[in-house]
Amino acid sequence: MSSEAVVAAGVPTEAGLSQIERVVDTFVAPSKTFKDILRSGSCWVPIVLLILSSFVSGYVVDKQVGFDRVFDNSVHQSSFLEKQMESATPEQKAAIEKRGVAQSKYGAYGSFVFILIFFAIYSLILWASFNFGLGAKTTFSQVFAVTVYAALPYLVMTVLLIFTLYFGGNAEAYDYRNPVGTNLAYYMPDVTGPLKGILDSLDIVKIWSDVLQVIGMSIIAKKSIAQAAVIVGIFWLVGVGFSVVGAMF
Repeated sequence: MSSEAVVAAGVPTEAGLSQIERVVDTFVAPSKTFKDILRSGSCWVPIVLLILSSFVSGYVVDKQVGFDRVFDNSVHQSSFLEKQMESATPEQKAAIEKRGVAQSKYGAYGSFVFILIFFAIYSLILWASFNFGLGAKTTFSQVFAVTVYAALPYLVMTVLLIFTLYFGGNAEAYDYRNPVGTNLAYYMPDVTGPLKGILDSLDIVKIWSDVLQVIGMSIIAKKSIAQAAVIVGIFWLVGVGFSVVGAMF
């Protein structure tokens, strides 16, 4: 169905939103965006924006920090890597550093690939959870569109990253795993272990995105906010668990 007004049984119906309007409404009137997904699951505009965002983030880090510094910082922030570098021969250190720098660079510029794969897997899990767990009748394309639009707040992180690195960022303190101050762990760098993982999960942008996911799934699944919050909340807790385990190791 096109975005133009159509006529059904001789009665004009309201035209759907354009994808640009959907992007804007995601920030100011999210319900309008998610209701429009019931009409069409198209979401290539936000996908393009998120891909551009990953490229811009990689470029800014490359120019303002440098991937050599990114790798050095990751070594100093990890006792495991520090011990590995200390016990390595000069040749081994050079090989490890070369490999680490390359992984950091390709990971930054190619992060959108992993993001899209994650969106697809997460959407499939949500689709199955709502359809088989709550008896909803969503389609995968609808759930995927909700997931993509709900991720748009992460564009704010890119803006904050640019601002931070160009107007007061410290390359020596840059942490690629936690680059901007949107969570409590950023302001408590000495905290380690499980507490660090929990504080990292208390991120305003992540929570914002999850709230949008709840609203969107509630609308397309035609379930209550509470029911959608339970399903999305379970997977949020799973994410917190992974964050805690990652912080421990």
